[in-house]
Amino acid sequence: CTAVSYSRQIPPGGEGKITLKVDTKGYGGRKMRKTAGVYTNDKTRPQQDLVISGQVEKFVSIRPQNANMRGIVGDPIKGTVTIIPEKKYPFKILNLHAQDGKYIKYQLEETKESDTTAYRLNIENLKTDAGRYYDTIILETDSKIRPQINVRVYGYIRPRKIE
Repeated sequence: CTAVSYSRQIPPGGEGKITLKVDTKGYGGRKMRKTAGVYTNDKTRPQQDLVISGQVEKFVSIRPQNANMRGIVGDPIKGTVTIIPEKKYPFKILNLHAQDGKYIKYQLEETKESDTTAYRLNIENLKTDAGRYYDTIILETDSKIRPQINVRVYGYIRPRKIE
């Protein structure tokens, strides 16, 4: 649970209120089940578990989920991530930027996919030496539900073998 609030004192036989907020990120299109323990001074039942479960609606399809930039120093290393809004939750991507941007170049193009507006995020490696890196491309949308979508970029550049 990401946020919890509750009535601090409830008289015997009385009522109280417990509010739980759950982060559903990463569960789109899947079932989710979260448990929260409630502790009381009741000697017969000192702990109760509250279970929150249900199907989380999908907001967007992102394929692949992350961009893996793997290759050998000096070789062109490119990747593409496709972002498809769900019909029930249409949105437009208004802007994008990299959290760091040191080792990647990126470009977004609007396209069509199954009669729906989709986006193709093209990513190119800029790292010229061997090593690993991590970055995030942040897509700003016009959606009130999800004003920001993050695409993780993992880089693993191997040295060229000398023969």
